[in-house]
Amino acid sequence: MRFFPLLLLLPLLFSCKHQADDYAVKGLDISHYQKRIDWEQFDEKKVDFVFIKATEADNYQDSLFEHNWTALKKKGLPVGAYHFFRPQRSPIAQAEFFLETVPLGPGDLPPVLDVEELDGVGAQKLRLGVSLWLNKVEEACQCKPIIYSSMKFYEDYLHPEFQAYPLWIARYNRKMPTTKNWLFWQYTNKGRHPGIPAQVDLNVFAASRQELKRLLLD
Repeated sequence: MRFFPLLLLLPLLFSCKHQADDYAVKGLDISHYQKRIDWEQFDEKKVDFVFIKATEADNYQDSLFEHNWTALKKKGLPVGAYHFFRPQRSPIAQAEFFLETVPLGPGDLPPVLDVEELDGVGAQKLRLGVSLWLNKVEEACQCKPIIYSSMKFYEDYLHPEFQAYPLWIARYNRKMPTTKNWLFWQYTNKGRHPGIPAQVDLNVFAASRQELKRLLLD
């Protein structure tokens, strides 16, 4: 009888399982918020990909972008870059600034548009701006960019207009996003990784390592 309380707890213990553990392909995303990384201590064997913040609006480059990009290239990991979108600024100017800043090439992950804020504009103007940025970058890179957003923001403002684009969803929850057809899931912003002095975003990829390779630019 003394084991009965433990049996009652078993369903609760299983319900606390983090669904990110079900995915084998893991990754990080970094920016200047992670401060200067000790690349000698960084363990590339623990991750399969890394996204780096490159630009924001039409005039801001992340202060550690070039340093992070160069260091990760030497590690031999698939690397991608993202642009933080500012809806009040020209989407074409933002796209051009991103393309001028990021030296995308074969073996890199597709470019990413980070869409998180309305910045005081309406939903229609936001979607128009997003569309213009995506079209400009897609034409230049000959691939569909990835859209990054929180699950709620994506469903409120971007779905279903952009459902043809690869999707990277932020949902800080033990359960995976309920948004259909997501490709990447950012499941916490409080992760830790060797060599990184600050907390870092952790991600999983929805498919296999072979599928991740197929996503890379030619």
